[in-house]
Amino acid sequence: MKIEIWSDYACPFCYIGKRRLEQALEKFPHREQVEVKFKSYELDPNSPRDLNQDIHEILSDKYGVSVDEAKRMNQGIGQQASEVGLTFNFDKMIPTNTFDAHRLTHFAKTKNMDQQLAEKLLYAHFTESRHLGDHEVLADIAEETGIDRNEALSFLADETALAHEVRGDEQVAQQMGVRGVPFFVINQKYGISGAQPTETFLSALEKVWQEEHSTPVLQDLSGSDSQGAACSDGSCDLPDKK
Repeated sequence: MKIEIWSDYACPFCYIGKRRLEQALEKFPHREQVEVKFKSYELDPNSPRDLNQDIHEILSDKYGVSVDEAKRMNQGIGQQASEVGLTFNFDKMIPTNTFDAHRLTHFAKTKNMDQQLAEKLLYAHFTESRHLGDHEVLADIAEETGIDRNEALSFLADETALAHEVRGDEQVAQQMGVRGVPFFVINQKYGISGAQPTETFLSALEKVWQEEHSTPVLQDLSGSDSQGAACSDGSCDLPDKK
């Protein structure tokens, strides 16, 4: 079973949804036969790397609410995060452009370290309040993942490196009609939108597994009074002699 996850490092529900899926996989008896792949999606491709607003002010402007109301909204999200063992530090969070973080993830994929890097990037942004638009910070996180720091810096310095892969993921999402993240695709056939409850993920995994591995049962449409002749067990139905 293959699960592809379109997500963004600036999306709090992507981190929550990731953890809920992981909790579901822990209960899924066929976990070892599940492959998880992360796909790039930018919530705001035009976001600058350095902003003069904090996350509360950005949310306030985006939804036309007061800063205090934005803080209450973020507190609610933080509560959901805590329920799956995550800590979100909204007050110190550093909003930024995530394009280079996505490029770095594709670079890590060439070393089979993309899942480890994705987790560290999410943790760095939401819990440690690190600047994911800063190449030095990204190189530090890459090194913590096991990637050579200088190699990561050299890669990031080339702004075109693996940019096509990021845009390719986003184009596929657009073709599928994805309008928000996280978005989960199982076996390129089944879609799950949003940070669904752990039980929903588990139910979906079990349903897909059953459908994909069950023996097809044909439905007989010939009817109980069928007059169709057939051969079986070495003999054939013969027409009545008149």
